[in-house]
Amino acid sequence: IFRETLSKRGVRVITGLGKYFRQIDKNRNGFLSQAALKEALKVFHLEMPEGDFESLWLILDDSKSDKVDYGEFTHAIFGEMNEYRKAFVRKAYMKLDFSKTGSVPMVDVRKCYCAK
Repeated sequence: IFRETLSKRGVRVITGLGKYFRQIDKNRNGFLSQAALKEALKVFHLEMPEGDFESLWLILDDSKSDKVDYGEFTHAIFGEMNEYRKAFVRKAYMKLDFSKTGSVPMVDVRKCYCAK
């Protein structure tokens, strides 16, 4: 049900939610507490009954660590990339990986990308 609600709201809400997650993650560890996730959903008008939230939390916190990896959360919402997008990402990565080392230093990314 939650995924259906998000899909009706559009990609802008989902990407905004991801940006919001990164902003509230003060220690940059990629995890959110239950209270932080609940607040984020409230900010984006995605509130749900407490029982539904508890069920969502149990699914997301599968390691029972009382925190949720927001990367996994957004992956669960977006799902797997289709083959066309995967091929596009691979092609872009191959252009960025000048030295063919399997990793791309930020300096190489800056040579190819301008955010302006």
